Amino acid sequence: MGLPRRLLGDNEHVVFHLRTHWKRIFGHVVLGLLILSLATLGTLLMPVSAQPIGSYIVWGIAVIALFPATISPVLKWLSSTFTITDRRIITRTGILNKKGHDIPLNRIANVAYDHSFIDRIFGCGTLILETSADEPLHLDDIPQVEKVHVRMTEILFASTRNPE
Repeated sequence: MGLPRRLLGDNEHVVFHLRTHWKRIFGHVVLGLLILSLATLGTLLMPVSAQPIGSYIVWGIAVIALFPATISPVLKWLSSTFTITDRRIITRTGILNKKGHDIPLNRIANVAYDHSFIDRIFGCGTLILETSADEPLHLDDIPQVEKVHVRMTEILFASTRNPE
């Protein structure tokens, strides 16, 4: 699912619609699977005399533990996106309360990327955008960051050669 067309300007085109790399939620998903495995094991090993109330308690605790450990981080990951158009960079985050930030491409002075060793294994990295503001904007865990970096520089160079 991309950015809705109603949020784009006239003749504005989406170049990339991304979310952070799945490595950001990998640990949370593994923790969720561990919680489910422990609840299943607890139910199977529970004495018959403790059934069914004991199973309800075990699964109730599992569901309560799953929310902060897995469900909430996954929903946050699903609802956080980066969209790069031919005019701006759009960030959107939030499940119930939405936050958005737009940076016009003509305000970007420099585009760089950073690859840690782990990032290189997973095929992602940090895109660093320098603007006239004091601190550069760091977009962490961008999939295929080198490809995004190259395309961003192509767009920026094209806009400086052909100002609208």
